[in-house]
Amino acid sequence: MEIQIKETDINITNHHIVGNIFRNILQNESDIDQDKEHFWVMGLNQRNRIKYIELVSLGTLSSSLVHPRETFRMAILKGVAGIIAVHNHPSGDPSPSEDDLTLTVRLREAGKIIGINLLDHIIIAGQKQRSFKDEGLL
Repeated sequence: MEIQIKETDINITNHHIVGNIFRNILQNESDIDQDKEHFWVMGLNQRNRIKYIELVSLGTLSSSLVHPRETFRMAILKGVAGIIAVHNHPSGDPSPSEDDLTLTVRLREAGKIIGINLLDHIIIAGQKQRSFKDEGLL
């Protein structure tokens, strides 16, 4: 599901801005869906302004199914310069799992091949969050 966004002046300069955007999106979902893992992609233009936000996968309490093909599909169609991957951990612990780390490597490599940079992968968990970029994991 793509979230339609009109031209925005929001300049994405750090992971805290991104985390706040996705916390607001998550809070507007039903209580049942808030307890599921979500995997979103935010597509950015060359000036780090949002071109689109897409929910790529809605999973279960502890996992979601994500593949580079679906992750980059809208990015290619919209012609973005880079993407930020964001997912939530309903458990409240923002620590990346082994699957999170493996997925990030796959997405980074796929992005290199198609020329769309994976700028960050952010995990939100309640009011806490982790940035793969800031932690040197990307």
